[in-house]
Amino acid sequence: MAGNKESLFRSQDMTLTQLYVANEIGREVVSALGELGVMQFRDLNPETTAFQRTFTQEIRRLDNVERQLNYFRTQIEKNEIGMRPIYEFSNTMAAPSATEIDELADRSQSLEQRIQSLNDSYETLKRRETELTEWRWVLREAGGFFDRARGQTEEIRQSIDSNDDAPLLRDVEQQPNGGTEGGQQQSFSVMNIGFVAGVIPRDRMGAFERILWRTLRGNLYMNQSEIPDPIVDPEKNESVNKNVFVIFAHGKEIIAKIRKISESLGASIYNVDENSEMRRDQIHEVNSRLQDLSNVLGNTKRTLDAELTQIGRSLAAWLIVIKKEKSVYQTLNRFSYDPARKTLVAEAWCPTNTLGMIKSKLQDVNDHAGLSVPTIVNQIKTSKTPPTYNKTNKFTLGFQTIIDAYGTAKYTEVNPGLPTIVTFPFLFAVMFGDFGHGAIMALAAAAMIYWEKPLQRGKQDELFGMAFYGRYIMLMMGIYSMYTGLIYCDAFSKELSLFPSMWEWDFPDNYNSSSGQTITAKRVEGYTYPFGMDWRWHDTENDLLFSNSYKMKLSIIMGWAHMTYSLCLSYINARHFKSKIDIFGNFIPGMIFFQSIFGYLVFTIIYKWSIDWYAIGESPPGLLNMLIYMFLQPGNIPDGEQLYPGQGFIQVVLVLAAVVQVPIMLFLKPFYLRWEHNKARAQGYRGIGETSHVSALDDDDDADGQQPNGRPSFADSDMDGGAMITQDIGGEGGEHEEFEFGEVMIHQVIHTIASYLRLWALSLAHQQLSVVLWEMTLDNAFSFTGPLGIFAIFVFFTVWFALTIAVLVVMEGTSAMLHSLRLHWVEAMSKHFVGEGIAFEPFSFRIMLEDEMTELK
Repeated sequence: MAGNKESLFRSQDMTLTQLYVANEIGREVVSALGELGVMQFRDLNPETTAFQRTFTQEIRRLDNVERQLNYFRTQIEKNEIGMRPIYEFSNTMAAPSATEIDELADRSQSLEQRIQSLNDSYETLKRRETELTEWRWVLREAGGFFDRARGQTEEIRQSIDSNDDAPLLRDVEQQPNGGTEGGQQQSFSVMNIGFVAGVIPRDRMGAFERILWRTLRGNLYMNQSEIPDPIVDPEKNESVNKNVFVIFAHGKEIIAKIRKISESLGASIYNVDENSEMRRDQIHEVNSRLQDLSNVLGNTKRTLDAELTQIGRSLAAWLIVIKKEKSVYQTLNRFSYDPARKTLVAEAWCPTNTLGMIKSKLQDVNDHAGLSVPTIVNQIKTSKTPPTYNKTNKFTLGFQTIIDAYGTAKYTEVNPGLPTIVTFPFLFAVMFGDFGHGAIMALAAAAMIYWEKPLQRGKQDELFGMAFYGRYIMLMMGIYSMYTGLIYCDAFSKELSLFPSMWEWDFPDNYNSSSGQTITAKRVEGYTYPFGMDWRWHDTENDLLFSNSYKMKLSIIMGWAHMTYSLCLSYINARHFKSKIDIFGNFIPGMIFFQSIFGYLVFTIIYKWSIDWYAIGESPPGLLNMLIYMFLQPGNIPDGEQLYPGQGFIQVVLVLAAVVQVPIMLFLKPFYLRWEHNKARAQGYRGIGETSHVSALDDDDDADGQQPNGRPSFADSDMDGGAMITQDIGGEGGEHEEFEFGEVMIHQVIHTIASYLRLWALSLAHQQLSVVLWEMTLDNAFSFTGPLGIFAIFVFFTVWFALTIAVLVVMEGTSAMLHSLRLHWVEAMSKHFVGEGIAFEPFSFRIMLEDEMTELK
């Protein structure tokens, strides 16, 4: 096949190439091809595990470097240090040199040790600071606890010694009712009462109290108080609210139990002296150590931040370099090694028109390396199915993505992405038609296009990211909506009086507007409104009745045009793949059937519009009744319903033509395929393996086009691809799959369904919703006068504009877009789209790094 020019009409011609690369420059060759991004490499070692491949050691080394860089990134985010965005680096697509990789590996190793040392030191000092801070709070609060406890020593001893039913906790604010002066001065050690002091997270305090009560059965005295300032957890870098507690109990075993319970719940136990003078000395010592520790912490933090800041200036570029280098070695692992020639052998698909550029790039690599032996590029003739590659740009990418989301087109079949550039926004606009709403959408899209680069480099949430990705689709939808809004004469539900109206109001004598009298309009003789709907139809009693009929007929015409060109594309595909059965079994009967019914209906709509029925003294016939009688009573035209002379005979012929096509569409292709299937079986091609429909581009694992049993494949012949043969003949195979006759018939029936009346329904819904919103907001605001009127207009305008954006533009726009998407996927593409292609996934630095660059913004 002759090479076709670059276009969206068909996918690019692809060539399977074989590369013989000198082992010394394998890495440089793959890096250069990664910069080009036009080759999809095949895996020539499918049976080899990842650990047995040639360049596994290099990939492990790069994995370690990548781990170190991700560690730096985690530390930078943890310490809230800014990282230089990737867009500030120049030439990020250039392949790194081997020297750069070695230097980066050594540097990241030393930096990791440095950062880990500083980080460990900082975290150790931070933990020590937290411990001293908590200890200081315990010492401060413990003084009040001990003073209150000394006043209750006799009561505590009696409470503990008397019975097991002592109360759990004594209120810390409760003062003792009695006691002697000597009892207040008694030491706890003399009374054999011990205590545990510490700090516990506030959210665990309730559980702590309950566990102590149930374990010790109330044999303790407890005081607690809240620490007003949150304590920073050095490990998680989070603020935690904590409480200070002091627990008094009798006996060493009980004190040991309390310590174990406290530590199990995450409490920190601190040493506190019961002597007030000793506690004062402890507080002074803690404050002094905290001051020294704060100075050391500050210096360590500044040093750590300085190191991370320095790393952050280059970290994004380092991550990109390692990502590219890993992909190079992963690609090299797809190559096979030829020990006789001491070369690497690769196979790759590439667009045919890029072969010259690939050879030139490989020659540059050879010249730079100083090798006399060139890199050999051979073109392989194969029966394998080439991948589908549709070249896109910023404008066409979004539309092509719509098609690819449905399925990948078969190699060189007609690409629906090209007509979708026009039909998708236009069908959307038929449902969304409003000049004002379309202008808002177009302006929003134009703003995203104008500030494309700064928006692309900034952070985007999911919703805005989707809108930004489809900014050119939004622009086209907005422009087409403005166009259909002019046809509907709608702008925010109000009329657009662009031209003089063809209707004049016929006011009677002594007309009073408050009387509720109905006024009719008369047409201006010899004048027709030049474009779209006449603006005088707005706000009339029969506006909805007229626009309902008008938009319903327009939707039928749009659906007919959309499906007709889709059927024509099926003919182009059948001609291209030389499939006569698709022409005679699908296209011709499908086109006759479709035009006999829907084409005739469109003809009658336009014919009825072109006749001035009142000028010839006849009432216009109803097309719905005509269509019903066309099938129920062929040839019978009711009185007053004749559209043109000879209508009955023509309708009989069209109905007969449509009826005849039904069995042809349902049975011709299935029976033909069954006949070919039986013919292939009779010739001895039936085996144990799986049956499949073999075309001239069938994917086969054997490069020479041979079947596993040695028979030549039909893929090398000039057949049109209609034969049913067996793959894996003589192999182990699976269960035999029978020919599904019914499945093919159902497939034929599905392709005759249409549902374009949604264009009419959504257009009316959008218009009426816009009218209701106007009447409930601004229309009410205009009824106020004076200063109140100014305030009301301001308030109601704000509400109206916000609801217009949120409901009529965003929500209604999303609904119309989804319906337009369905019409393309289900109604149009089902007429011609094969969708059995394999997506072209080239080894490209640019594609590979798109996601990474998004994270490194």
